[in-house]
Amino acid sequence: MYTQKVLNHFQHPHNQGVIKNADGIGQVGNPVCGDVMKIYISVAKDKKGQEIIKDIKFQTLGCGAAIATSSMLTDMVKGKKIADALKIGKLDIAKQLGGLPESKLHCSVLAHDGLAAAVQDYEKRQKN
Repeated sequence: MYTQKVLNHFQHPHNQGVIKNADGIGQVGNPVCGDVMKIYISVAKDKKGQEIIKDIKFQTLGCGAAIATSSMLTDMVKGKKIADALKIGKLDIAKQLGGLPESKLHCSVLAHDGLAAAVQDYEKRQKN
């Protein structure tokens, strides 16, 4: 049912936890399945002055696929420019995991939306 990559990220999640004084926090949930993800980002500027995701952590309450997609998302975007991180498609996370059952594809979408919400929160804080 699940690929070995999904199982590895579920059993040994990467970047799980909280960033104190995070630059952006995004929380999303799926009322149908009950999954809730909270994504924390820390933003810095690279040598060219472009904003990058210096650090990213997550807290996820949900199924194995929800935890695995959260973990994979953090691996995919850590160190990337914000603009590049936002180009990751809603199902790209599932693809990177080697696929998910159709009934669990919403977890990939949720992780994508969690990152977008964290970036939106960061941008909102920058305006204030």
